[in-house]
Amino acid sequence: MDSHAPTPLSPAPEISARTRMLLEGPIVATLLRLGAPNVLVMVSQASVGLIETYFVGKLGTDALAGMALVFPVVMLMTMLSAGAMGGAIASAIARALGARRRADADALVMHAIVIGVGLGLVFCIGILLGGRLLYTRMGGSGGALTAALTYSNWVFAGAVLIWLFNSLAAVVRGTGNMAVPAQVTVAGTVVLIPLSPLLIFGWGPVPALGIAGGAIALLIFYACGIVALAGYLWSRNSLLRPAVRGVVYRWSLFHDILRVGAIGAVSTVATNLVIAIATAQAGGFGIAAIAGYGTASRLEYLLVPLVFGLGAPLIAMVGSCIGAGLRERALRATWIGAALAFGVTEAIGLWAAFFPHAWLSLFATDPAILEAGTIYLQTVGPTYGFLGLGLILFFASQGAGRLLWPVLGNVARLIVAASGGWLALTLGAGLPGIFLAQAVALATYGVLISLAIGGGVWFGPLGWPAGPQTVLRRLKPLPG
Repeated sequence: MDSHAPTPLSPAPEISARTRMLLEGPIVATLLRLGAPNVLVMVSQASVGLIETYFVGKLGTDALAGMALVFPVVMLMTMLSAGAMGGAIASAIARALGARRRADADALVMHAIVIGVGLGLVFCIGILLGGRLLYTRMGGSGGALTAALTYSNWVFAGAVLIWLFNSLAAVVRGTGNMAVPAQVTVAGTVVLIPLSPLLIFGWGPVPALGIAGGAIALLIFYACGIVALAGYLWSRNSLLRPAVRGVVYRWSLFHDILRVGAIGAVSTVATNLVIAIATAQAGGFGIAAIAGYGTASRLEYLLVPLVFGLGAPLIAMVGSCIGAGLRERALRATWIGAALAFGVTEAIGLWAAFFPHAWLSLFATDPAILEAGTIYLQTVGPTYGFLGLGLILFFASQGAGRLLWPVLGNVARLIVAASGGWLALTLGAGLPGIFLAQAVALATYGVLISLAIGGGVWFGPLGWPAGPQTVLRRLKPLPG
């Protein structure tokens, strides 16, 4: 059955109140209502990494630089599991519920778990075997490389836990329930705040594990979250009724997730390659430059889960509306979400550009680290609005099941950032030149995707480039 086929909206018992809210509720109020707890959950989840960075920073520059080397790889896995594949899982379930395919929605749960476990094993094996080569190529050496490998080996030994947690959270969000993942993540973060320093520095009978302690605390966080999310999904409170035994696995359901997730993964890989390449380029200016850039760029990574907080309900709304044949409402919701995401991320970027030390001094005091981080934030921060714009349109496109242009936008960002950084090094422009290339790349990313969706690439002939009147008409604010 075509998940995009229009379905009459006459009342039917299988349409839940939550799904009907996505299909008929006021768009702004619904997005903000569902997005508020989800922003909380994603900021809490991002705070997990910030908590680690804060305490690991107390171990010295080598430890901080080691985390900077590993961080793009950890974020790649997190963004793939929560964003690319997680968004695909949520989208598939939302479209199934919107089209009133309840049995398919129930069956998708176990299909999502199989995908999550399989991809978790791929990351586990790949990074444990190839981590040393990767971090060396990114500029790691000496104590920084040792710290990177210690942290990386622990985190990726538990990669399946991270994938499974994010897959289960995506399943719940696909039903329009943003509160349960928020509650689980916030509760876990509260536990992590004392647990992380306890394992890093030790206390009483608990030995000091150093940078490995931060990784172990992180895995405990995910393991406990899995238990909580699974307990909800298999309880009477869950909208879904997934079976464990006797499940008939169907390629059509795997395909429903993978066709969106695989394309989204290309975009996610491109995003993280930008950071990894920039880390390697900054590595030519010393360990302090790596640490400074890695610390500053964590703010950029914090914007990803922040936008995802709004993007997750947008995935559910766009997916449900398209499943029910409400294409105009899906587009209207998309542009409203885009305006909100641009405004929030641009405000954060401008704050960081004007007050860079307010962020950087949370993690480091070394003048060389602060100098490199300041150059990054003052150069790239003012373009953060385009990052938010591109990201929210990526999530909306996941809900629509149409990811070609978001992927092309991210590939364009990668090409501009990598080639521009190389040119800056060639011309002797140093760190300012490398970071200027990243700023131009972010603007390219947001503008390209906006013009493509505004030009009508979702629901009709390609029509690229669209005339200005067409784009302005699509962008005109509508009621709701």
